[in-house]
Order: sequence, then C-alpha cells, then structure tokens
Amino acid sequence: MPDTVLVVAEQRDGKLNRVSWETLVAGQALAAETGWNLETAVLGANSSALAAELAGKKASKVYALEAAQLEPYTPDAFSAALRQFIEARQPRLVLLPHTYQVRDFVPKLAAAMGRTVVSDCVGYRKEGDKLLFTRQMFQGKFAADVSFQCEPPWFVTFQNGAFRGDQVQAGGSPAPVETFKPEIAANVVRNKPQEMFKEAKQAVDLTQAEIIVAVGRGIKEQKNIELAKQLADALGGEIAASRPICDAGWLPMDRQIGSSGQTVAPKLYLALGISGAIQHIVGMKGARTIIAVNKDSEAPIFEIADYAVVGNLFDIVPPLIEEVKKAKAGS
Repeated sequence: MPDTVLVVAEQRDGKLNRVSWETLVAGQALAAETGWNLETAVLGANSSALAAELAGKKASKVYALEAAQLEPYTPDAFSAALRQFIEARQPRLVLLPHTYQVRDFVPKLAAAMGRTVVSDCVGYRKEGDKLLFTRQMFQGKFAADVSFQCEPPWFVTFQNGAFRGDQVQAGGSPAPVETFKPEIAANVVRNKPQEMFKEAKQAVDLTQAEIIVAVGRGIKEQKNIELAKQLADALGGEIAASRPICDAGWLPMDRQIGSSGQTVAPKLYLALGISGAIQHIVGMKGARTIIAVNKDSEAPIFEIADYAVVGNLFDIVPPLIEEVKKAKAGS
C-alpha cells in the first residue's frame, strides 16, 4: 500500500487560509512525483463544510476533525487532536502552511511524537529515494536542502508564496469525506484564549492582499508616500515598503516586506523606487506579477520583474493613477 502525504489545511472563522491552497499544491506535486496517496484534513468544532470544499480538489480522501474543544484555537487542543489522527492514519509526510498558528502548535505536536519539523520551506526536490526540502538561510543569502533521518511521520511547513495557490488541481469527482472525532479530555486544554491580538488599529495582514504597492528609498521623502497610497487606493490594494522606509518610521512596521518583515505572494506587486536587496526579494518573489519602477536600469529588482519600467517614479505614477481611475470609471 502506498505511503500517504497529509496536508493539514488552516481555517479561521469558517474560511480556509489562502496559504492552505498553496500547501495543497505542494502536496499534489509531491504525491504525483512519489506515487504516494494524498489526503487532506481540516480542524474545527464543525469543519464539514470546509472539508466539502477541500473535497473538490484532487485528493484521495478528506478528513473533518471535529471537536468542541477545537474552537477557539488552542495549541493544546490542536496538537492533541492531530496526534490522535496521525497515529491512527500513519501518514509518511505531513504538510502544513507556515502561518503564525502552525508555528504555535506544530513544535509541540512534533515533540510529543518524538519527531522533528523542517519549517519555512520554499521548495523541495527528489533525489533518488530521498526527499529534500529547501530552506532559506542567512536572510535568503543561502539555501539549504534538508532531509529527514528520523522515522516518519515527517513534518514540513511551506512558506507563504512558495507555491501558486491558483494552480491547485480539481478532482475529477469529489473526494470522499470522513469525520474524525478526537477525544480531548477536559484537562488537556490548559489555557483560555482571549480576543485576537492586534498590534494596532492599522495593523494589516499583507499575506492576504491580492495587490500590493511597495515603496523604497526612491520615494525620497515621507510626504511622497501619499502618491503611492493613491495608486494603491485606485487599484484596491495595500501599501507596503522595504525595510529602510519602516525603520525611518515613514510607515508602520506591519507594512514591511522582506526577511525581517512579511512574506507575501499577491497577484500583483508594484515596486516603486525599490532597488531589490536580497532581504526584500525573499519577501515578495512569490508574487504572480511583478512590476518594478526604478530610474536605475541596473537595479537588481529588474532581474525578477515581469515588467521593468526605467524612469522616475514621480513622472510615471501620477499618469498611471489617472489611467487606472479612467479604466474603473469606464468599466
């Protein structure tokens, strides 16, 4: 009987996280390359509707892990539920999205099972019978291929943007859905969740943005960021920045993209006056379409841009805003 790849999807407030679809793409690719079965699972007090949504994608089976203790989220309940499920199903490889929630509970889960986690991966490759998972190191300057030496199950988390969520394969017919009800004793959950933490009212999760307009040193002055904001508003996107802009206090730290900020993979990423240091590139190279505007024709950002505009952003952005507004008015 073939081994199994298990993808654990993440949901919040009854909606699947976008990175879960990206992780499912990774699972589908791995299953196709290894010949292993692919199964998916989602946790919640009532996760049957989400399981049905997952069932429309290519997989051999979908599991709805249901227990009252799974909502609201706690690391104790999630690790206990998944441990019971994994010990029952015995998958060889467990894939999860590298989200704040997964980072919270998966070390506890793996340690409880005497296993390790290869986290924040950006890809994988198969070398003979061995699977190697790629992790970036030293702020993206190096990449390391890591393999498991322990017995399965193996735990791997994939970074946001490592795979394209829109490339998820639909199944020919819905996969069968099975409900698994873990037994979670009353004394297992040792903490009581409070309201979701937010750093500030303006805090934003850029990983969920489909359009991002990012600014770098080329914006010159803080007051000029208003120009980029106007473009972001016209496009219906979010404003972001490279590290120097946030370090200077011109934009909040939650708007920073890069190795020390957020990692994003929007449909459209406009880089205005950003040179393209490796620390920034690792945070946005997963974008589907990258448009870079920079007056330096040798700027490193152009090496990964789909569209490179060599010129002064102050000459290019204002007419671009007007054209976007005209296009919206005419639609």
